[in-house]
Amino acid sequence: MLEKNCLGDHSTMERMTGNSPTPIFRRRPIAADLFCGCGGLTVGLKRAGFSVVGAVDIDERAALTYRANHPEVELCEGDIRELAPSEFSERIGVAAGELDLLAGCPPCQGFSRLRTRNKNIIDDPRNELLMEFLAYVEYFEPRFVMLENVPEMSEYEGFGVFLETMERLGYLGSHKVLDAAKYGVPQRRNRLIYLAGRGVEVPFGRESRRMKTVRQSIGGLPKAGESGDSAHDLAERRTSRIMSLIRNIPKDGGSRSELPKKYWLECHKRSDGFKDVYGRMAWDDVAPTITSGCFNPSKGRFLHPEEDRAITMREAALLQGFPRRYEFPTTDNKTAIALMIGNALPPPFIAAHARSILRVMRETDGD
Repeated sequence: MLEKNCLGDHSTMERMTGNSPTPIFRRRPIAADLFCGCGGLTVGLKRAGFSVVGAVDIDERAALTYRANHPEVELCEGDIRELAPSEFSERIGVAAGELDLLAGCPPCQGFSRLRTRNKNIIDDPRNELLMEFLAYVEYFEPRFVMLENVPEMSEYEGFGVFLETMERLGYLGSHKVLDAAKYGVPQRRNRLIYLAGRGVEVPFGRESRRMKTVRQSIGGLPKAGESGDSAHDLAERRTSRIMSLIRNIPKDGGSRSELPKKYWLECHKRSDGFKDVYGRMAWDDVAPTITSGCFNPSKGRFLHPEEDRAITMREAALLQGFPRRYEFPTTDNKTAIALMIGNALPPPFIAAHARSILRVMRETDGD
């Protein structure tokens, strides 16, 4: 069994009206977030109007960040494979049949494009976590289900099993690969989203009228290093040669390919690929996909549009769609923060699809 490490003071009685099994959150439907990470999905669900009552994650640093921002949620820290759905149900005080939405993103590294070149991908234990998510669906019988992951998940045999089982359980679901930039996230990010309702179909969320740009997201921030925000002030350490390269890359969307060859690194002379590395973001465009390597310009187009540095962790979080004051307590470890942010679900993307679920819920309830 999972060692008990849940926080919060929710109880079944607090969520019930008298002896009736009807949740008191009828105006704010209740949801649970599996594989919650640092809380991107939870932020999106809250923005849409859900009350998130329970969450699960195994990562210690992510759990620390989640607690700092969502203290009211019952967070169970540990391996979900060791936490029976019935135990989670007891801890969050929500019985089977009472949950409005079960949402989550099983860790996706096992499905990523680079890893699919490895013939042993099917044996990656992280792929089993999709079946753990399915076990929670079977137990809780939520009214709606949201699953988010990398596009490559659709090619995984286990995803086919998941879809067949969901249909057998009475859910009408559909999945599609969508660009988060079309839903108010200031970056290009293709993700697979699956939405399902028990006996009812759920359309995908409505796209934003216009894309949000890098300038709109981070253009008004104070100078990095002097802001008083620890996530914005973490220092960089670069060699003089790398700093010379960065200073000569044209501002506002410039690329290393525009540099005179005397500035090229030896590895760039030998390979013509990965042209975005040591590139600058463009002010009036969306950012590239924010990854766990976003603090390192050698990993992609992660240089600030004007300043001679990589984006800060605050800027990375804002480009993922997190609130301006979202806390990252582990500020002594830039790698750990970047990993959390890069693996997070962009809140605006989640909120758009969660609002679609709420619209269906209201129509179904006759509100």
